[in-house]
Amino acid sequence: MVHERSPLRLVPEAAQRPPTPPAPRRLGAVELVPGRIGAAVLSTAGQVLDRTESRYDAAGATPADIDRALAQVAGVFAGHEVQGIGVAAAGLVDPLAGLILEVNDVPALHGYPVTERLAALTGTGVRVEHRARLQVLGDRWFGAGRGRRTFASVSTGEVLGVGVLYDGDVLAPPGGRSGAHMTVSASGERCTCGNRGCWKTLATTGWLRARARAAGLGEETSLAALVRRDDALAGQVVEEYAHNLALGLVNVQQLFAPGLFILHGEAREGGERFRTVVEERLRDAVAFAGAELPRVLVGAAAVDDVALLGGAGLVLSHL
Repeated sequence: MVHERSPLRLVPEAAQRPPTPPAPRRLGAVELVPGRIGAAVLSTAGQVLDRTESRYDAAGATPADIDRALAQVAGVFAGHEVQGIGVAAAGLVDPLAGLILEVNDVPALHGYPVTERLAALTGTGVRVEHRARLQVLGDRWFGAGRGRRTFASVSTGEVLGVGVLYDGDVLAPPGGRSGAHMTVSASGERCTCGNRGCWKTLATTGWLRARARAAGLGEETSLAALVRRDDALAGQVVEEYAHNLALGLVNVQQLFAPGLFILHGEAREGGERFRTVVEERLRDAVAFAGAELPRVLVGAAAVDDVALLGGAGLVLSHL
């Protein structure tokens, strides 16, 4: 029996090679605050792969100065195929228009079209949100908020604010702020916004420094330094600071009952006692029996990465 051989077919060389795996997805993030612009490329797991920053004179800058600082940091995205860029901005923000409407300490940022400028520099889609509100997306995708549909993320230190994820959505109404200027004392100090008794006047690093000096605790007045002193007077100031922080968060608890508050920034230096004071005050404010008792956690992300993770989370949320 004669077996016929099948004709030899030549397979094109390109078909013999295994398919090229797709390039890993990358996320772009920018933090724009008074005096500084930071930018980073992150993996979809939240790892910072590349970063840079530029500084400018907050009080004396012109819009052209902001343009130059933004162009300097935009170079970090060259060579990376980022899926988009999320901007975490200080001040009052219009996300739909892509504008920074107002920043008390930076006149040059009033009405600044940050998404348009950055998109022109990078050729990439850009979104902007308020810095404190974006933190909650960083925690949702990369931090202690994973798996939760409702929780709050809190920025502490020189910058104060709260981002709330409620039933899976970030609470970000047009014109809404981050809570720093909610009135907590009708007869309180005059704030930078012009009103009196804003939460910002009682629960930021500026208040802590002034209170510690008035108590005769010297010039070493950071929260970490006061905790290290471990004496009664320093402990009293630290506890008062924790109560002031909780004062604003109680309002958030009353309105939205997040159940979980994640503290970032300066609160990390307060230690377990600081965290406990805030948590106890929030639990005292639970409105009805059967409600979830609030928990307070301290974020694990480095302070410099918190807003960048939020920017990356903004991109992920829209992919």
